[in-house]
Amino acid sequence: MSRNQRIGLIVAALAVAAIAFLIARPGDDEPESSATTTPVQTETETGTDTAAPQATTTETEPPAPPVTRIAIAGGVVEGGPKTIEVTKGDTVRILVTADADDDIHLHGYDIERTAAPGRPARFRFTADAEGEFEIESHVAEDAGRDPLVARLVVAPA
Repeated sequence: MSRNQRIGLIVAALAVAAIAFLIARPGDDEPESSATTTPVQTETETGTDTAAPQATTTETEPPAPPVTRIAIAGGVVEGGPKTIEVTKGDTVRILVTADADDDIHLHGYDIERTAAPGRPARFRFTADAEGEFEIESHVAEDAGRDPLVARLVVAPA
């Protein structure tokens, strides 16, 4: 095997690994794994009248920030546009599903994601700007429909 063939094989293997990672990685709609611990108890000596108190320790990770789920069907937000209220410094997670290709834009933060059937648009960011920000569908806007998907309200910390 020539040197160029070996390099080509390595590049192909890296490309396959990168694609596999992108497909298999957990999304914002999937629960994050957390370390689980079991309570630790002290054993008491048998045959004594006094029992030692049982000590229990549990270490937990902080809960993952909630995910706001929004569904768009037939170009319309199911249940109407949502209001998402957070505090400055919070981690914001938004998942937008759509039954057709769509471009979803969060104004003010200038974040844009693409949604498609079976491939939701996932937003995850720190709310570092206070105020009210609209999340809009560019496809709805281009079709002359109300583009509002949701309103993000970031209150001072």
